[in-house]
Amino acid sequence: MDRLIAFDAQLLHDAVLTGINVFVLFFCLSYLLFNPVRDVLEKRRKKITGELEQAASDQKSAAALKEEYEAKLKDVNKEAEGILEAARKKAKTREAEIVEEAKTEAARIIERANREIELEKKKAMDDLKQDVVNIAALMAQKAIGNSIDVKIQDTLIDETLKEMGEFTWQS
Repeated sequence: MDRLIAFDAQLLHDAVLTGINVFVLFFCLSYLLFNPVRDVLEKRRKKITGELEQAASDQKSAAALKEEYEAKLKDVNKEAEGILEAARKKAKTREAEIVEEAKTEAARIIERANREIELEKKKAMDDLKQDVVNIAALMAQKAIGNSIDVKIQDTLIDETLKEMGEFTWQS
């Protein structure tokens, strides 16, 4: 035995048996260990892929909802602005109506006051005429005495008033 490794029948036999054992062990381990690990990894890959797809669809859905809410918010803002604008217009219209009613009422009050002033003026003029007539009658009565009767006195007063004219009494 001069060599360290001799290729004899025993070595070849042991090498063939070891090779067969390695293949049998590989197939057994492949069946019992590698295939289940591959199945677990495949299931995990599918689960992760599904979760990524679900996350992507959820993200798209969230983006769509966000856009929808933003659109609704814009619509609400526009609607609120429209309501405010309508309220402003209504308030301005009501303001104009109130001002117009106030002007009309003021005009009526002024007109009524002018009529009352005119009536009071006429009444004062009539009272003044009556007082002047009474004073003139007293003066005439004293001046003339008791010789003139009431009919003559009334005609004299009427003539005097006609001579003086209506304008004199009004100014």
